[in-house]
Amino acid sequence: MEQPEGTQGFLLEAAAPRQTGPALDSCAASPDEGLIEDLAIVDKKAVEQLTEGLISHYLPDLQRSKQALQELTQNQVVLLDTLEQEISKFKECNSILDINALFSEAKHYHNKLVNIRKEMLLLHEKTSKLKKRALKLQQKRQKEELEREQQREKELEREKQLTAKPARRT
Repeated sequence: MEQPEGTQGFLLEAAAPRQTGPALDSCAASPDEGLIEDLAIVDKKAVEQLTEGLISHYLPDLQRSKQALQELTQNQVVLLDTLEQEISKFKECNSILDINALFSEAKHYHNKLVNIRKEMLLLHEKTSKLKKRALKLQQKRQKEELEREQQREKELEREKQLTAKPARRT
């Protein structure tokens, strides 16, 4: 770790314990007593230089990290937008597939309707032919009955004529 210029001496001074009072081994001295005296010795200029050295050492890395995080955040935003577009495309594809399925189903039912219509036309033609045939048969039977009736009448008339008639007296 590099240290800023002019801070090496201060670090050594702050780290080296000073004995200005009784020895630390004695029971009467508190452990914080020497620390307070050491802090008083370190002047504000040394603290300022140490702070500047620490900041100058870590600031470039922190700034690079900040820039990298900003780029990463920006890339994530772009990626999220791209993902949203892709998701909407997939949804659109699914809806297109649904529409295609509906169209194929509609085509299937249209074909069924066309077939039913053809069958209905064929059935209509057959029923029309059957009706005509039934009408012809009915007319033929009526004609035959009429002819039989006429034949019976003729036979009855003939029988009347053939039956003996009493002669008229004149």
